[in-house]
Amino acid sequence: MKIVLLESLSVSKECMKKYTDMLVQEGHSFQCYERNDDPEVQIQEIGDADIVMIANMPLSGKVISACPNLKFIDVAFTGVDHVDLQAAKEKGIAVSNASGYSNESVAELVLGMMLSLLRNVPQVEERCRKGMTKDGLVGRELKGKTVGVVGTGAIGSRVAELCHLFGCEIAAYDLFPKKNAPEYLHYGTLEEVLSKSDIVTLHCPLTEDSRNLINQDRIAQMKKGAILINAARGPIVDSKALADALNSGYLRGAGVDVFEMEPPLPMDHPLLHSINTIVTPHIAFASDESMEIRAEIVFENIQKWMNKEQVNIIL
Repeated sequence: MKIVLLESLSVSKECMKKYTDMLVQEGHSFQCYERNDDPEVQIQEIGDADIVMIANMPLSGKVISACPNLKFIDVAFTGVDHVDLQAAKEKGIAVSNASGYSNESVAELVLGMMLSLLRNVPQVEERCRKGMTKDGLVGRELKGKTVGVVGTGAIGSRVAELCHLFGCEIAAYDLFPKKNAPEYLHYGTLEEVLSKSDIVTLHCPLTEDSRNLINQDRIAQMKKGAILINAARGPIVDSKALADALNSGYLRGAGVDVFEMEPPLPMDHPLLHSINTIVTPHIAFASDESMEIRAEIVFENIQKWMNKEQVNIIL
């Protein structure tokens, strides 16, 4: 098999060598390229490869259709909305993702954002550097708050578990509620979850149903003074509506790791200028530990697929 990796997996050379040597020893070829989002370059780099590996770079139908030997797309990411799945399906190309690699990484950042926003960490840190005090910026504890978890897959469930351990009440919404959910997970409608939660954290996939799910009307259903965290997908939230709610004081704060586009963001993006907002350039999934887990998963995906035992199946 000819295998092509179109972008870095962000692990050490030693880690990559361990996996690629195994493939080469089995008689397969492996080629790695620097990321390039130009479809024409991607087509050239993939060429007659049987397997292509990507992380979060776009892989369009144009590229998929132009690669005659392509049989398997191995996505080193949880979400796959950046891959034209319809084009892959039409060509009978199998697709797997790296489900589960960043559960801890994302959950920990979400908790960090909650705590930082509740305790006004960005503001008091700035005050401290200016030789000032905390006056007027005394924060609140996470314990006793109601946390609304929108999407209770692996990551959402882990966030719920951690918040429960902090002493929070957990309100949850999911189109497909978990069977045998822990007793602390209380499902309700989206409207119920938004209206009762002190903090709302988003962990749902991006679909046509979830696009712009949190818009002006949904924000109006949230409690005044609530906090919103988005470490899921950017287009789930209407950024301008969120910025307006923050600047007006209706929402207490927001933690945003994902946007309508991958960072770097245009400098006029509304969430770069809204108050009480922590913004990070899509880092929730990325830790040293999660990157190593991810590499293990995606290379195992290849071995399993070649053995006709495909795992982490998308298509």
